Amino acid sequence: MIATRYQRPYARWVLFEKRLQEGLRNGSIRLAFRRWRRAQVVSGRQYRSPIGMIDVQSISVVEAPISPEDAQAAGYPSVERLLQDIKGPDDGQLYRIELQPSAGLDPRQELAEEAQLSDADFKQLSAKLARLDKTRAWTLATLEAIEARPGTRAGDLAPDLGWPELLTFKTHVRKLKALGLTISLLVGYRLAPRGEAYLRAVRSSRDS
Repeated sequence: MIATRYQRPYARWVLFEKRLQEGLRNGSIRLAFRRWRRAQVVSGRQYRSPIGMIDVQSISVVEAPISPEDAQAAGYPSVERLLQDIKGPDDGQLYRIELQPSAGLDPRQELAEEAQLSDADFKQLSAKLARLDKTRAWTLATLEAIEARPGTRAGDLAPDLGWPELLTFKTHVRKLKALGLTISLLVGYRLAPRGEAYLRAVRSSRDS
């Protein structure tokens, strides 16, 4: 059920600069260091990253000097180079995070592949979209525009749908993606199987 999937705890993003992403993907990078006022990840949970889902195996406060081995495991040639790159609040704590690429799929991806909607699913999804439409009705028009013009640049879709600011439009489309309705392409978007199923259900309800 949708509710069960969305109760699964994970953060939206753990960011890694581009030069570290291949090492994270192939497993040669297995540590990250972050300076935070409070921990932003939890041991044992799954998080999104630029290379897909990752599993955080443990997180601890750094209370001793970082070893050269740990610096290398984080993708740096030296401790000094690692410390130069660490950003964050001056009053924050330094955290050591053990991680690895996850064998599991992004829950959004699993949700997006669902090509059938039960009546309960449709009602629940419609209620979620109605809440998104509370200040402005945009969700259905956006889904239909993406259906009609898959792979179209967001910069071309946005003005046609009445969004003067591209960033605002992209932020809203990400809300549809979070519900498993759309998939981001290298250029533009397309409907996910779940999005196609939702539009079929909408049209069927109109005809009934």
